[in-house]
Amino acid sequence: MQRLRSSYERSVAVRRRQGTLGLFVLIALIAAAGYAGEVSLSKLWAHIGNFTGYFSRIVPELAFQTFATDLDEWMWNIGRWVQLIFDTVLIAYCGTILGFIGGFSLCFFATSNLMPSRAVRFSARRLLEFLRSVPDLVFALIFVYAFRLGPIPGVLAIALHSTGALGKLFTEAAENIDMQPVEGSRACGGGWLQTIRFAVLPQVLPTFASYTLLRFEINVRGSSVIGFVGAGGIGQDYLEAIRQFHYSDVSAILVLIVITVFIIDIATERLRHSLIGFETP
Repeated sequence: MQRLRSSYERSVAVRRRQGTLGLFVLIALIAAAGYAGEVSLSKLWAHIGNFTGYFSRIVPELAFQTFATDLDEWMWNIGRWVQLIFDTVLIAYCGTILGFIGGFSLCFFATSNLMPSRAVRFSARRLLEFLRSVPDLVFALIFVYAFRLGPIPGVLAIALHSTGALGKLFTEAAENIDMQPVEGSRACGGGWLQTIRFAVLPQVLPTFASYTLLRFEINVRGSSVIGFVGAGGIGQDYLEAIRQFHYSDVSAILVLIVITVFIIDIATERLRHSLIGFETP
């Protein structure tokens, strides 16, 4: 018993030393990153009031006695903003659909259990890595330069980034399927496409749809940001309100974006649960 206790205490002491060492290494890395990035804590502390003060300035003044008038003044341009938010959702929707098509087309070529050619697997995986590594905002800047301002650069930017992100998720889902139907299809003489169609797709389609809905949620938020560079949607008006210090417009647009994201999150969550057979309490 004493030997077991001594062994346990030594094991705990080793873990504590490792944890302490890891903590010191983490602190050292954070300090080095802050030094390399020229992060100044004194400047942060000196200007922290500007950060909190900005949020206090964008809060609208809504008095109980004049609530209707104040609300009407706050949401003075709601017709245009709602239309732009609708455009933002459409950009995210079109980009997600194209991203689904791209990710679906590439994912099976990147799977280790379905694609026998290592060269094809390597090429497909590197392509997906490239597409999801480049931020959609960078893609949007490139496409704005090529196609000028408008929703097309936003759709293409979201589509390419979504292709990489969904392709990765689809690949992992396809690599975790039950291989018995695949082996049965191959044993019956089924080709590669036939095996994918009849042995793989029935297992992965609900998961693919769930991932796509989740990506649509992300893209709605992302399409609001890529509008900053002129890629369509509400982002450009939002950026103009920030630059011109129209504080009430900033808060009004922000509230509309948040409400839109809430509605989409709730709707897509219910759809995802129904697709994967999850019973909502």
